[in-house]
Amino acid sequence: MKNMKTNTLGLFFLLLLMNSCGKEETNLEAFNPEAFAYDLGNTWEVNATIHVKGFEQRVSSGENFEASISYSSDIKTPDGKILENLYSDITNISAEEEIIDIPLEVQFELDSTYSNGKYTIIFNITDSYSQRSITGSAEFDLTE
Repeated sequence: MKNMKTNTLGLFFLLLLMNSCGKEETNLEAFNPEAFAYDLGNTWEVNATIHVKGFEQRVSSGENFEASISYSSDIKTPDGKILENLYSDITNISAEEEIIDIPLEVQFELDSTYSNGKYTIIFNITDSYSQRSITGSAEFDLTE
């Protein structure tokens, strides 16, 4: 009976240790996408933003929290054609406190060969540390 209690107690502590040492994985999430286009006469300026959370953070030797997100943007034209990698960037953040979310910004121009209509910007986002990826999208109009 004593041996059974010792085994049960040992198993309990082993499970507790495994649970406390395990790293809680959060889901990479993109939220609050927005996009709009400004008519500049012979071109359009497209601006878009999206926020990302659930990325991996590391603590630097200076005790700062660090995160790194790489992203690119494609657009889907009104006729369904996908134009890839119109914009790409890497955002590296360092802060004294844990980073809750990171805003990502995209800006590019479309020339007069783009027709009026509803477009979709597609954000391709990768957490540089965990290599997890996610996409998000927002619509914008080119109208006179």
